[in-house]
Amino acid sequence: KTFTRCELVQALRRQGFDEAKLRDWVCLVENESRGRTDIVGKPNKNGSRDYGLFQINDKYWCSNTSKAGKDCNITCSQLLTDDITVASKCAKKVYKRHNFMAWYGWRNHCQNKPLPDISKC
Repeated sequence: KTFTRCELVQALRRQGFDEAKLRDWVCLVENESRGRTDIVGKPNKNGSRDYGLFQINDKYWCSNTSKAGKDCNITCSQLLTDDITVASKCAKKVYKRHNFMAWYGWRNHCQNKPLPDISKC
């Protein structure tokens, strides 16, 4: 699935993301995955890959085998579904530990920069 900006806003709200940080999350998603749930990033320098809407890394957060594991206790394929419940829960865990600094897409394109306008959503 590819989310439009407003679809993304609605979905994030349904998942209970903090309204005060919603524009940051939208910016992050738009820069990390272009709003796509099915995207697997090219291998990073350390050989790890990033998965799904939030581009969550398999080095720490999800298992790239059929057995759930790592810090989110999920398989990486669970991050690629159109239902973003699992991905959202894991993204919140990443955020809780590292804030938005865990995501280069946010650091490079959103931090101290104008955030997307979601007022029409």
